[in-house]
Amino acid sequence: MDTDLRDIAAVCIFVLTYVLVSGRRLKILPLNRPAAALLGAVLMVGCGVMTPEEVYRSIDYDTLVLLLGMMLVAAYLSIGGFFDRAADWTLRIAKSPQRLLLYVTLVSGTLSALLVNDTVCLMLTPLVVAVIARAGKSGNLPLLPYLLALAMSSNLGSVATLVGNPQNMIIGSLSGLRFLDFTLSMLPVAVAGMTVQYAILHVAFRRCLREARLAPPSEVPPAMDRRLVGLSLGALALVFAGFVAGWDLAWTALGGGALLMVLARRDTHEVLQRVDWHLLLFFGALFVVVEGLNGTGWPDSIYASVRGAFGETPTSQAWNLAWFSAVGSNVFSNVPFVLVAGKWLPHFADPELMWKVLALATTFAGNLTILGSVANIIVVESARGHCEVGFWDYAKYGIPVTFATTVVGLVVLLAVAAP
Repeated sequence: MDTDLRDIAAVCIFVLTYVLVSGRRLKILPLNRPAAALLGAVLMVGCGVMTPEEVYRSIDYDTLVLLLGMMLVAAYLSIGGFFDRAADWTLRIAKSPQRLLLYVTLVSGTLSALLVNDTVCLMLTPLVVAVIARAGKSGNLPLLPYLLALAMSSNLGSVATLVGNPQNMIIGSLSGLRFLDFTLSMLPVAVAGMTVQYAILHVAFRRCLREARLAPPSEVPPAMDRRLVGLSLGALALVFAGFVAGWDLAWTALGGGALLMVLARRDTHEVLQRVDWHLLLFFGALFVVVEGLNGTGWPDSIYASVRGAFGETPTSQAWNLAWFSAVGSNVFSNVPFVLVAGKWLPHFADPELMWKVLALATTFAGNLTILGSVANIIVVESARGHCEVGFWDYAKYGIPVTFATTVVGLVVLLAVAAP
Protein backbone atom coordinates (compact mmCIF):
# COMPACT_ATOMS: atom_id res chain seq x y z
CA MET A 1 0.00 0.00 0.00
CA ASP A 2 1.18 3.52 -0.77
CA THR A 3 2.68 5.24 2.30
CA ASP A 4 0.26 8.18 2.21
CA LEU A 5 -2.74 5.87 1.88
CA ARG A 6 -1.46 3.73 4.73
CA ASP A 7 -1.08 6.78 6.95
CA ILE A 8 -4.59 7.97 6.09
CA ALA A 9 -5.95 4.51 6.85
CA ALA A 10 -4.16 4.43 10.22
CA VAL A 11 -5.57 7.81 11.26
CA CYS A 12 -9.09 6.81 10.14
CA ILE A 13 -8.92 3.53 12.05
CA PHE A 14 -7.68 5.34 15.14
CA VAL A 15 -10.55 7.85 14.96
CA LEU A 16 -13.09 5.10 14.27
CA THR A 17 -11.87 3.09 17.25
CA TYR A 18 -12.37 5.95 19.67
CA VAL A 19 -15.71 6.90 18.20
CA LEU A 20 -16.81 3.34 18.84
CA VAL A 21 -15.40 3.42 22.37
CA SER A 22 -17.40 6.58 23.07
CA GLY A 23 -20.37 5.20 21.14
CA ARG A 24 -20.81 2.41 23.69
CA ARG A 25 -21.20 4.97 26.42
CA LEU A 26 -23.53 7.10 24.34
CA LYS A 27 -25.49 4.06 23.10
CA ILE A 28 -24.75 4.93 19.47
CA LEU A 29 -23.33 1.52 18.57
CA PRO A 30 -23.48 -1.85 20.37
CA LEU A 31 -19.73 -2.52 20.56
CA ASN A 32 -18.22 -2.30 24.03
CA ARG A 33 -14.73 -0.95 24.75
CA PRO A 34 -12.77 -4.20 24.28
CA ALA A 35 -14.68 -5.10 21.10
CA ALA A 36 -14.09 -1.62 19.65
CA ALA A 37 -10.36 -1.80 20.37
CA LEU A 38 -10.16 -5.34 18.97
CA LEU A 39 -11.89 -4.21 15.78
CA GLY A 40 -9.39 -1.39 15.44
CA ALA A 41 -6.47 -3.80 15.84
CA VAL A 42 -7.89 -6.16 13.22
CA LEU A 43 -8.45 -3.27 10.81
CA MET A 44 -4.82 -2.19 11.24
CA VAL A 45 -3.79 -5.56 9.82
CA GLY A 46 -6.65 -5.94 7.36
CA CYS A 47 -5.99 -2.53 5.78
CA GLY A 48 -2.26 -3.16 5.47
CA VAL A 49 -1.19 -0.58 8.07
CA MET A 50 0.64 -3.20 10.15
CA THR A 51 1.78 -6.77 9.67
CA PRO A 52 0.91 -9.49 12.21
CA GLU A 53 4.54 -9.48 13.34
CA GLU A 54 4.40 -5.72 13.96
CA VAL A 55 1.20 -6.20 15.93
CA TYR A 56 2.83 -8.74 18.24
CA ARG A 57 5.82 -6.45 18.79
CA SER A 58 3.60 -3.44 19.55
CA ILE A 59 1.91 -5.01 22.57
CA ASP A 60 3.47 -4.14 25.92
CA TYR A 61 3.21 -7.55 27.56
CA ASP A 62 4.80 -6.29 30.78
CA THR A 63 1.78 -4.07 31.40
CA LEU A 64 -0.66 -6.91 30.73
CA VAL A 65 1.25 -9.31 32.99
CA LEU A 66 1.38 -6.70 35.76
CA LEU A 67 -2.38 -6.13 35.49
CA LEU A 68 -3.03 -9.87 35.59
CA GLY A 69 -0.86 -10.40 38.66
CA MET A 70 -2.53 -7.60 40.64
CA MET A 71 -6.00 -8.80 39.60
CA LEU A 72 -5.23 -12.30 40.90
CA VAL A 73 -4.21 -10.97 44.31
CA ALA A 74 -7.33 -8.76 44.44
CA ALA A 75 -9.50 -11.75 43.47
CA TYR A 76 -8.23 -13.82 46.40
CA LEU A 77 -8.82 -10.90 48.77
CA SER A 78 -12.39 -10.65 47.46
CA ILE A 79 -13.07 -14.38 47.81
CA GLY A 80 -11.74 -14.27 51.35
CA GLY A 81 -14.19 -11.52 52.31
CA PHE A 82 -11.56 -8.82 52.86
CA PHE A 83 -13.51 -6.07 51.08
CA ASP A 84 -16.73 -6.89 52.96
CA ARG A 85 -14.90 -6.72 56.27
CA ALA A 86 -13.18 -3.45 55.28
CA ALA A 87 -16.56 -1.86 54.55
CA ASP A 88 -18.01 -3.14 57.83
CA TRP A 89 -14.98 -1.87 59.75
CA THR A 90 -15.39 1.55 58.15
CA LEU A 91 -18.99 1.75 59.32
CA ARG A 92 -18.19 0.57 62.84
CA ILE A 93 -15.56 3.23 63.54
CA ALA A 94 -17.52 6.06 61.91
CA LYS A 95 -19.46 8.11 64.46
CA SER A 96 -20.96 10.66 62.06
CA PRO A 97 -21.80 11.03 58.34
CA GLN A 98 -18.85 13.40 57.95
CA ARG A 99 -16.41 10.89 59.39
CA LEU A 100 -17.91 8.14 57.26
CA LEU A 101 -17.20 10.30 54.20
CA LEU A 102 -13.60 10.68 55.39
CA TYR A 103 -13.19 6.94 55.95
CA VAL A 104 -14.64 6.04 52.54
CA THR A 105 -12.10 8.44 51.06
CA LEU A 106 -9.21 6.95 53.01
CA VAL A 107 -10.12 3.29 52.46
CA SER A 108 -10.73 3.58 48.72
CA GLY A 109 -7.67 5.78 48.18
CA THR A 110 -5.37 3.51 50.18
CA LEU A 111 -6.58 0.29 48.55
CA SER A 112 -6.26 1.86 45.10
CA ALA A 113 -2.61 2.65 45.75
CA LEU A 114 -2.01 -1.03 46.52
CA LEU A 115 -4.30 -2.61 43.91
CA VAL A 116 -5.65 -1.48 40.54
CA ASN A 117 -8.20 1.31 41.12
CA ASP A 118 -10.73 -0.17 38.68
CA THR A 119 -10.72 -3.44 40.64
CA VAL A 120 -11.10 -1.61 43.95
CA CYS A 121 -14.13 0.31 42.63
CA LEU A 122 -15.66 -2.88 41.28
CA MET A 123 -15.34 -4.56 44.68
CA LEU A 124 -16.21 -1.62 46.92
CA THR A 125 -19.17 0.02 45.16
CA PRO A 126 -21.77 -2.64 46.12
CA LEU A 127 -20.36 -2.63 49.64
CA VAL A 128 -20.51 1.17 49.95
CA VAL A 129 -24.11 1.09 48.71
CA ALA A 130 -24.94 -1.56 51.31
CA VAL A 131 -23.12 0.33 54.06
CA ILE A 132 -24.92 3.61 53.33
CA ALA A 133 -28.28 1.86 53.03
CA ARG A 134 -27.70 0.15 56.39
CA ALA A 135 -26.21 3.21 58.09
CA GLY A 136 -28.93 5.53 56.83
CA LYS A 137 -31.98 3.52 57.85
CA SER A 138 -32.88 5.97 60.58
CA GLY A 139 -31.40 9.17 59.16
CA ASN A 140 -31.95 9.55 55.41
CA LEU A 141 -28.24 9.31 54.66
CA PRO A 142 -27.52 10.46 51.04
CA LEU A 143 -25.61 8.10 48.77
CA LEU A 144 -24.22 10.60 46.22
CA PRO A 145 -21.38 12.11 48.30
CA TYR A 146 -20.08 8.66 49.20
CA LEU A 147 -20.16 7.47 45.58
CA LEU A 148 -18.27 10.59 44.54
CA ALA A 149 -15.75 10.06 47.34
CA LEU A 150 -15.24 6.43 46.31
CA ALA A 151 -14.71 7.20 42.63
CA MET A 152 -12.60 10.33 43.07
CA SER A 153 -10.39 9.08 45.88
CA SER A 154 -9.74 5.79 44.06
CA ASN A 155 -8.38 7.86 41.18
CA LEU A 156 -6.40 10.20 43.43
CA GLY A 157 -4.98 7.47 45.65
CA SER A 158 -3.95 5.34 42.68
CA VAL A 159 -1.37 7.94 41.60
CA ALA A 160 0.84 6.99 44.57
CA THR A 161 2.33 3.83 43.02
CA LEU A 162 3.21 2.37 39.65
CA VAL A 163 0.55 -0.32 40.14
CA GLY A 164 -2.32 1.92 41.21
CA ASN A 165 -3.89 2.33 37.78
CA PRO A 166 -3.31 1.14 34.20
CA GLN A 167 -1.70 4.37 32.95
CA ASN A 168 0.80 4.29 35.81
CA MET A 169 1.66 0.70 34.90
CA ILE A 170 2.36 1.82 31.34
CA ILE A 171 4.45 4.72 32.63
CA GLY A 172 6.45 2.32 34.78
CA SER A 173 7.07 0.08 31.79
CA LEU A 174 8.01 2.87 29.39
CA SER A 175 10.02 5.09 31.73
CA GLY A 176 12.08 2.61 33.71
CA LEU A 177 11.41 4.59 36.91
CA ARG A 178 12.18 2.78 40.14
CA PHE A 179 9.11 1.83 42.14
CA LEU A 180 10.31 3.32 45.43
CA ASP A 181 11.54 6.57 43.86
CA PHE A 182 8.19 7.04 42.15
CA THR A 183 6.23 6.30 45.33
CA LEU A 184 8.30 8.65 47.49
CA SER A 185 7.53 11.47 45.07
CA MET A 186 3.88 10.65 44.39
CA LEU A 187 2.63 9.59 47.84
CA PRO A 188 2.57 13.21 49.13
CA VAL A 189 0.78 14.18 45.90
CA ALA A 190 -1.90 11.54 46.50
CA VAL A 191 -2.35 12.61 50.14
CA ALA A 192 -2.66 16.26 49.14
CA GLY A 193 -5.16 15.44 46.40
CA MET A 194 -7.35 13.32 48.67
CA THR A 195 -7.27 16.05 51.33
CA VAL A 196 -8.46 18.66 48.84
CA GLN A 197 -11.13 16.33 47.45
CA TYR A 198 -12.48 15.53 50.91
CA ALA A 199 -12.58 19.22 51.83
CA ILE A 200 -14.53 20.11 48.68
CA LEU A 201 -17.08 17.31 49.13
CA HIS A 202 -17.37 18.01 52.85
CA VAL A 203 -18.22 21.66 52.19
CA ALA A 204 -20.48 20.90 49.21
CA PHE A 205 -22.59 18.38 51.16
CA ARG A 206 -22.25 19.90 54.63
CA ARG A 207 -25.96 20.62 55.07
CA CYS A 208 -27.33 17.20 54.12
CA LEU A 209 -24.57 15.41 56.03
CA ARG A 210 -25.23 17.52 59.11
CA GLU A 211 -28.93 16.63 59.05
CA ALA A 212 -28.37 12.89 58.45
CA ARG A 213 -27.86 10.29 61.14
CA LEU A 214 -26.03 6.97 61.22
CA ALA A 215 -27.84 3.81 62.22
CA PRO A 216 -25.75 1.41 64.35
CA PRO A 217 -23.96 -1.37 62.43
CA SER A 218 -25.13 -4.96 62.68
CA GLU A 219 -23.80 -6.89 65.65
CA VAL A 220 -22.37 -9.72 63.55
CA PRO A 221 -19.59 -8.67 61.12
CA PRO A 222 -19.43 -10.23 57.64
CA ALA A 223 -17.75 -13.61 57.43
CA MET A 224 -14.08 -13.60 56.47
CA ASP A 225 -11.72 -16.46 55.66
CA ARG A 226 -8.85 -15.40 57.90
CA ARG A 227 -6.43 -17.92 56.45
CA LEU A 228 -7.07 -16.88 52.85
CA VAL A 229 -7.02 -13.17 53.64
CA GLY A 230 -3.83 -13.62 55.64
CA LEU A 231 -2.18 -15.47 52.76
CA SER A 232 -3.35 -12.82 50.30
CA LEU A 233 -2.07 -9.93 52.40
CA GLY A 234 1.19 -11.79 52.92
CA ALA A 235 1.57 -12.32 49.19
CA LEU A 236 0.75 -8.65 48.58
CA ALA A 237 3.41 -7.64 51.10
CA LEU A 238 5.97 -9.87 49.36
CA VAL A 239 5.03 -8.39 45.99
CA PHE A 240 5.55 -4.85 47.25
CA ALA A 241 8.83 -5.86 48.88
CA GLY A 242 9.93 -7.09 45.46
CA PHE A 243 8.82 -3.81 43.90
CA VAL A 244 10.85 -1.82 46.42
CA ALA A 245 13.86 -4.10 45.86
CA GLY A 246 13.77 -3.21 42.19
CA TRP A 247 12.57 -6.55 40.84
CA ASP A 248 10.67 -6.71 37.57
CA LEU A 249 7.21 -5.27 38.30
CA ALA A 250 5.25 -7.55 35.98
CA TRP A 251 6.72 -10.88 36.97
CA THR A 252 6.90 -10.00 40.66
CA ALA A 253 3.14 -9.32 40.63
CA LEU A 254 2.40 -12.46 38.65
CA GLY A 255 4.66 -14.43 40.97
CA GLY A 256 2.55 -13.27 43.90
CA GLY A 257 -0.62 -14.36 42.13
CA ALA A 258 0.86 -17.76 41.26
CA LEU A 259 2.06 -18.25 44.84
CA LEU A 260 -1.48 -17.67 46.09
CA MET A 261 -2.82 -20.23 43.61
CA VAL A 262 -0.50 -22.81 45.13
CA LEU A 263 -1.08 -21.97 48.79
CA ALA A 264 -4.77 -21.02 48.85
CA ARG A 265 -6.09 -24.52 48.09
CA ARG A 266 -9.11 -23.09 46.26
CA ASP A 267 -10.66 -23.96 42.93
CA THR A 268 -8.69 -21.76 40.54
CA HIS A 269 -11.67 -21.53 38.17
CA GLU A 270 -13.38 -19.32 40.73
CA VAL A 271 -10.35 -17.06 40.89
CA LEU A 272 -9.76 -16.82 37.15
CA GLN A 273 -13.42 -15.95 36.59
CA ARG A 274 -12.87 -12.82 38.69
CA VAL A 275 -10.01 -11.59 36.47
CA ASP A 276 -11.16 -8.78 34.19
CA TRP A 277 -10.16 -10.41 30.90
CA HIS A 278 -12.11 -7.74 29.04
CA LEU A 279 -9.77 -5.08 30.42
CA LEU A 280 -6.69 -7.09 29.42
CA LEU A 281 -8.07 -7.53 25.89
CA PHE A 282 -8.90 -3.83 25.73
CA PHE A 283 -5.37 -2.74 26.58
CA GLY A 284 -3.73 -5.33 24.34
CA ALA A 285 -5.75 -4.18 21.33
CA LEU A 286 -5.25 -0.54 22.28
CA PHE A 287 -1.47 -0.93 22.12
CA VAL A 288 -1.90 -2.06 18.51
CA VAL A 289 -4.17 0.81 17.48
CA VAL A 290 -1.93 3.45 19.06
CA GLU A 291 1.21 1.94 17.54
CA GLY A 292 -0.47 2.04 14.14
CA LEU A 293 -1.10 5.75 14.67
CA ASN A 294 2.47 6.34 15.89
CA GLY A 295 3.75 4.78 12.66
CA THR A 296 2.24 7.67 10.69
CA GLY A 297 4.41 10.24 12.45
CA TRP A 298 1.27 12.26 13.24
CA PRO A 299 1.83 12.37 17.04
CA ASP A 300 5.42 13.53 16.46
CA SER A 301 4.18 16.28 14.17
CA ILE A 302 1.74 17.46 16.83
CA TYR A 303 4.50 17.54 19.41
CA ALA A 304 6.83 19.44 17.06
CA SER A 305 4.15 22.07 16.47
CA VAL A 306 3.45 22.65 20.17
CA ARG A 307 6.91 21.98 21.60
CA GLY A 308 7.78 25.65 21.96
CA ALA A 309 4.68 26.28 24.06
CA PHE A 310 5.93 24.01 26.84
CA GLY A 311 8.77 26.37 27.75
CA GLU A 312 12.43 25.67 28.47
CA THR A 313 12.69 25.20 32.25
CA PRO A 314 11.51 22.08 34.11
CA THR A 315 9.00 24.13 36.10
CA SER A 316 7.33 25.76 33.09
CA GLN A 317 7.35 22.46 31.21
CA ALA A 318 5.74 20.73 34.18
CA TRP A 319 2.83 23.19 34.39
CA ASN A 320 2.22 23.24 30.65
CA LEU A 321 2.50 19.48 30.29
CA ALA A 322 0.04 19.04 33.17
CA TRP A 323 -2.71 21.09 31.54
CA PHE A 324 -1.99 19.68 28.09
CA SER A 325 -2.21 16.15 29.51
CA ALA A 326 -5.41 16.92 31.42
CA VAL A 327 -7.10 18.06 28.22
CA GLY A 328 -5.65 15.22 26.15
CA SER A 329 -6.75 12.61 28.69
CA ASN A 330 -10.34 13.76 28.50
CA VAL A 331 -10.32 13.98 24.69
CA PHE A 332 -8.54 10.70 23.91
CA SER A 333 -8.81 8.88 27.30
CA ASN A 334 -5.83 8.65 29.64
CA VAL A 335 -4.30 5.33 28.57
CA PRO A 336 -4.01 6.08 24.82
CA PHE A 337 -2.82 9.60 25.61
CA VAL A 338 -0.01 8.20 27.79
CA LEU A 339 0.97 5.79 25.02
CA VAL A 340 1.25 8.69 22.58
CA ALA A 341 2.75 11.35 24.88
CA GLY A 342 5.30 8.94 26.31
CA LYS A 343 7.36 9.28 23.12
CA TRP A 344 7.77 13.02 23.73
CA LEU A 345 9.10 13.05 27.27
CA PRO A 346 12.76 12.13 26.56
CA HIS A 347 13.03 15.48 24.76
CA PHE A 348 12.09 17.51 27.86
CA ALA A 349 14.58 19.17 30.21
CA ASP A 350 13.89 16.72 33.07
CA PRO A 351 12.33 13.52 31.67
CA GLU A 352 12.02 11.80 35.07
CA LEU A 353 10.02 14.72 36.48
CA MET A 354 7.87 14.83 33.36
CA TRP A 355 6.93 11.16 33.70
CA LYS A 356 5.65 11.94 37.20
CA VAL A 357 3.78 15.00 35.94
CA LEU A 358 2.21 12.86 33.23
CA ALA A 359 1.10 10.33 35.85
CA LEU A 360 -0.36 13.08 38.04
CA ALA A 361 -2.19 14.93 35.29
CA THR A 362 -3.66 11.93 33.47
CA THR A 363 -4.80 10.37 36.77
CA PHE A 364 -6.27 13.51 38.37
CA ALA A 365 -7.94 14.49 35.09
CA GLY A 366 -9.99 11.32 35.39
CA ASN A 367 -12.14 13.07 38.00
CA LEU A 368 -13.36 15.78 35.60
CA THR A 369 -16.43 13.91 34.32
CA ILE A 370 -18.07 10.51 34.60
CA LEU A 371 -16.36 9.50 31.35
CA GLY A 372 -12.94 10.63 32.61
CA SER A 373 -11.97 7.22 33.94
CA VAL A 374 -13.17 3.64 33.93
CA ALA A 375 -13.32 3.77 37.74
CA ASN A 376 -15.97 6.51 37.58
CA ILE A 377 -18.08 4.50 35.13
CA ILE A 378 -17.83 1.38 37.31
CA VAL A 379 -19.04 3.26 40.39
CA VAL A 380 -21.91 5.04 38.64
CA GLU A 381 -23.10 1.97 36.74
CA SER A 382 -22.82 -0.35 39.74
CA ALA A 383 -24.93 2.00 41.87
CA ARG A 384 -27.48 2.81 39.16
CA GLY A 385 -30.31 0.91 40.84
CA HIS A 386 -29.85 2.93 44.04
CA CYS A 387 -28.71 6.38 42.87
CA GLU A 388 -28.91 7.95 39.41
CA VAL A 389 -25.83 10.11 38.79
CA GLY A 390 -26.14 12.25 35.65
CA PHE A 391 -23.32 13.84 33.68
CA TRP A 392 -23.72 17.25 35.33
CA ASP A 393 -24.49 15.74 38.73
CA TYR A 394 -20.93 14.47 38.65
CA ALA A 395 -19.26 17.29 36.69
CA LYS A 396 -20.32 20.11 39.03
CA TYR A 397 -18.17 18.48 41.70
CA GLY A 398 -15.63 16.86 39.38
CA ILE A 399 -14.57 20.11 37.71
CA PRO A 400 -13.55 21.96 40.91
CA VAL A 401 -12.00 18.79 42.36
CA THR A 402 -9.92 18.22 39.22
CA PHE A 403 -8.75 21.83 38.98
CA ALA A 404 -7.90 22.18 42.67
CA THR A 405 -6.20 18.79 43.08
CA THR A 406 -4.11 19.26 39.93
CA VAL A 407 -2.84 22.67 41.08
CA VAL A 408 -2.13 21.55 44.64
CA GLY A 409 -0.69 18.21 43.53
CA LEU A 410 1.69 19.82 41.06
CA VAL A 411 2.87 22.32 43.67
CA VAL A 412 3.60 19.42 46.03
CA LEU A 413 5.31 17.38 43.30
CA LEU A 414 7.58 20.26 42.30
CA ALA A 415 8.49 20.83 45.94
CA VAL A 416 9.28 17.14 46.48
CA ALA A 417 10.70 15.96 43.15
CA ALA A 418 12.04 18.98 41.26
CA PRO A 419 15.84 19.36 41.27
